[in-house]
Amino acid sequence: MADRVRIGFAGAGGIATEAHLPALKEVDGAEIVALADVSEDRAKAAAEKFGGKAYADWREMLDKEEMDALYVCLPPHVHGEVELAACAKGLHLFVEKPIVMDMETGIKIAEAIEKAGVISSVGYQLRYRPVADAARDFLKDKPVAMVAGIRWGGIAGGPEHWWRVMSRSGGMLHEQATHNLDFIRYIVGDVKRVYGVKALNALKGVENLDIPDGEITVMEFVNGAIGFFANSCALTKGGGASSTEIILKDLLLQVSFSDIQVRPEGAASIELPEPGMDIDEAFVHAVRTGDRSVIRSPYNDALKTAEVTLGALESSKTGKPVEMKLT
Repeated sequence: MADRVRIGFAGAGGIATEAHLPALKEVDGAEIVALADVSEDRAKAAAEKFGGKAYADWREMLDKEEMDALYVCLPPHVHGEVELAACAKGLHLFVEKPIVMDMETGIKIAEAIEKAGVISSVGYQLRYRPVADAARDFLKDKPVAMVAGIRWGGIAGGPEHWWRVMSRSGGMLHEQATHNLDFIRYIVGDVKRVYGVKALNALKGVENLDIPDGEITVMEFVNGAIGFFANSCALTKGGGASSTEIILKDLLLQVSFSDIQVRPEGAASIELPEPGMDIDEAFVHAVRTGDRSVIRSPYNDALKTAEVTLGALESSKTGKPVEMKLT
């Protein structure tokens, strides 16, 4: 087992400095050696707090630094080149979601990861929560009738933020609610067909915003279940919500990201297991030991979630269902 894992970051924005870097600071064997960001001041601020050398360009960082692994914490529209460059150098990859804006790029990256033999993990941290284990185990041998999910929220960032531009983020479904769709995939099963509708009505005229303020995705699962997921970013003053309900024979599961409620009361008993490794700890452990079994969302599996959201967006343009090719 390696004594340490030397880690670089491409992107030192919110998800890096508020989530992964603080978490890695507590993980045995993790060492931050370099951080790159288009804002060199942001990279320097992160380096001062978490260690490592600051760069304004991830390419220079990859050329100059000795690393074992790279975290890619970049906006969706700039994914692609950095992952392929990391694979060419044999770096293990942690990629934040959403991993791509188009399936062609995603498939190229997945093939590069496989060819390089590197470990990959994607930032779907909900898979590592006890509730995910409990729901997945309970549902594994039971036929599901229907899944119903929602996510209501607001707009991320200010007028200049990439999140509110469709070509840069893919909208709320692809960029943010991808967590919900991935959670559903993880506990219920793979999706074989999607149909999507979208609208921009309530937020029409908001500065620099062209993403939908309402989206509905209808899904057919490989195991025969059907479901829908609805999301909106129209609640700009707060009041958001997120939930998943799963209907089985004589049973309703109301699943949050921290608990499961069963209806009718007493119809089943589901206990949450003790927490295991979190997503960053699992990645470092896998790189140190070579044990890939702790990785719950490798890149090739996460690509299936991207295919669902991208398929729903395509369907909303054409008015036709889209078949999933990776399942």
